[in-house]
Amino acid sequence: MFRTYFLVLLITEERMHQVQEQRKQHVKETCCDYKVELSDGKRSIDDINDRDLENLLVDDTHGIIYCFIPKKYPMFLCNKPQLPSCKLICRLQAKLKHYTKFLFVRDPFVRIISAYRDKLQRTNKYFYDNFGRNILRRYGNQSDPPRSLDEAFASGLSPSFHNFIQYLVDPKTENSGPFEPHWRQMHRLCHPCHIHYDFIGHQETLQDEAEQLLKLLMLQDDIKFPLAYVNMTSSVSMWDWFRTVPVEDRRKLYKLYESDFRLFGYRKPDEFLDG
Repeated sequence: MFRTYFLVLLITEERMHQVQEQRKQHVKETCCDYKVELSDGKRSIDDINDRDLENLLVDDTHGIIYCFIPKKYPMFLCNKPQLPSCKLICRLQAKLKHYTKFLFVRDPFVRIISAYRDKLQRTNKYFYDNFGRNILRRYGNQSDPPRSLDEAFASGLSPSFHNFIQYLVDPKTENSGPFEPHWRQMHRLCHPCHIHYDFIGHQETLQDEAEQLLKLLMLQDDIKFPLAYVNMTSSVSMWDWFRTVPVEDRRKLYKLYESDFRLFGYRKPDEFLDG
């Protein structure tokens, strides 16, 4: 019985290793195939602005570089993750070569739903003041939206999911500056065509893959991984959200996040894009 368990464990670990190799190879090939679209005009990591590297968390104690993608990321790795003391790329070059680099990605459409739920549907003063009120004015038919979150909550006003999608797909939004990190494209947060990650995790299989990552980092005896987050939006419930969004806006949204779908191996959601 023990021998059978041991063999199953070996097969599982080998399979997970194969999955990682396939994901890394897929990213490499996709970056080559769509070099112009995915490079954002940058030939190498030296061309990336310091501000665009802010999502790289460096743990010098364990030799780790983690690109976090808001909002769900595994806090088990560092009690207090530290940004580079100086974010100049020259200070990161050696660490990028020798440290173990990883990230966890998520289905782009599910990530958009999560961002809306957490930042605009629920009471969040910062996001109402900086985004919600403007979205109501531009897309929610509110010429003078409530000036405070409390007033908006009392009147039952908040941007609808469709309003949020309208905001995202409006060219004026991205032309005015980079997306807020909670809905910025993952490849623009983590630059996978310029940084060669050693581990690419998927939120959909977070529990198993985080345990695999801890073994890779040789931290499995030091860190206990918490139970998987139970409130994650599933693909089953996605239709409940997107049914309120006209198909043309769904197609625009896919186009906006198409690079993330391609890079990280997520299936194109044709059922949401066909009329």
